[in-house]
Amino acid sequence: MSESEYKLGIAQSLIGGGKVSRRDFIHLGLAAGLTVAAADRLFVSTARAEPMQGGFAKLGMAHGATTDSIDPAGYPDTFTQTAFSGSLSNSLTEVDAKGNVQPDLAESFETSDGAKTWAFKLRKGATFHNGKTVTADDVVTSLQYHMGKDTKSAAKSLLDSVADVKADGPETVVFTLKDGNADFPYIMSDYHLVIMPAKDGKADWASGVRTGAFVVENFQPGVSAKLKRNPNYFKNGKPYLDEVEFIAITDLAARMAALSTGEVDYIGRADLKTLGMLKRNPKVEIVEVTGYGHYTLPMNVTMAPFDNPDVRMALKWAINRQEIVDKIFLGHATVANDNPIAPAIKFAKDPQPQHSFDPEKAKHYLKKAGMENLKVDLSVADAAFAGAVDAASLIRETAAQCGIDVNVVREAEDAYWDNVWLKK
Repeated sequence: MSESEYKLGIAQSLIGGGKVSRRDFIHLGLAAGLTVAAADRLFVSTARAEPMQGGFAKLGMAHGATTDSIDPAGYPDTFTQTAFSGSLSNSLTEVDAKGNVQPDLAESFETSDGAKTWAFKLRKGATFHNGKTVTADDVVTSLQYHMGKDTKSAAKSLLDSVADVKADGPETVVFTLKDGNADFPYIMSDYHLVIMPAKDGKADWASGVRTGAFVVENFQPGVSAKLKRNPNYFKNGKPYLDEVEFIAITDLAARMAALSTGEVDYIGRADLKTLGMLKRNPKVEIVEVTGYGHYTLPMNVTMAPFDNPDVRMALKWAINRQEIVDKIFLGHATVANDNPIAPAIKFAKDPQPQHSFDPEKAKHYLKKAGMENLKVDLSVADAAFAGAVDAASLIRETAAQCGIDVNVVREAEDAYWDNVWLKK
């Protein structure tokens, strides 16, 4: 069996067979092989066989910036989320392939007082990379790192409902919520809320010491992260690989070439237009499974003209979503409806009418807003998703039929997440 056959055997038997969740897969250090096409994911990798212990895999990532950090308060892109949250760390809970919440670092959890009080009992035998046993104090300081008015964490809003978190002995953590929440264990699975060792009463994120399947060996922000197997991982037999390296290849063509030439074993966000060519390569395997990804065109509602709700509504009716699914994602996606909840997510339900392409409705809302000659800039880069620039061109064409002049601004791929996303 070749090295490449071995590597895909791991991937195929896990994700392809639907046996584990994406987070489980990340814990094994292989998740970058998932490439998102809206609600669908395409796994692109080399060869196939049954999983075996050992080996080294290289993953070509669509993201990666010089500002990347192991600080879980951020994790703005799939590079940091995959390498540092999934491969390096664990949370109290995780979500399985069927959308059910399961214990992770927690062994069990229970609630009382109308779901206002939650007690999480920690898993015995779980240790940090430095050998220290995970305790309730570590969990408390890790969660407090994301709480309070002074935190810079992107997960702050998730924990605003927590009135208090405290240790009840070394193995139990008790949360008191402001109101009952039956889904609180799901919140604890968020990729920011990883458990870190406590140091001087605070979470020690800077050391990079975590509990996960892999340990950081070398990290160059914007370039790569190399991780080695954690021999003391509490999930027996995992991970399969001895080492895994995440390589930032933000250029789509370069990423596809890296896979074709064998420079990397897996890639994230493949070019859907060239999948046919990849399928003809006997060394490449493509596995498609349903995922939770969604692609958006955010509007800054604090700035004109997007502070006008009628302008926003006009733009919603000015986009032919089905055309984007058909021409950009080549059918490997589903039409979204202005919310981040994918149909594959358990309990997902969209109560609002589906927005579709309707020039007359778009013109109606433009007139209502008093902006019948609306001009807007649309900043895009394929770093957002494969085909984003082409999608912007389609949006410009359909918007023009509604009386909206969309100026497509192509941004630098390697600066998109730092300088454009949620800023322009």
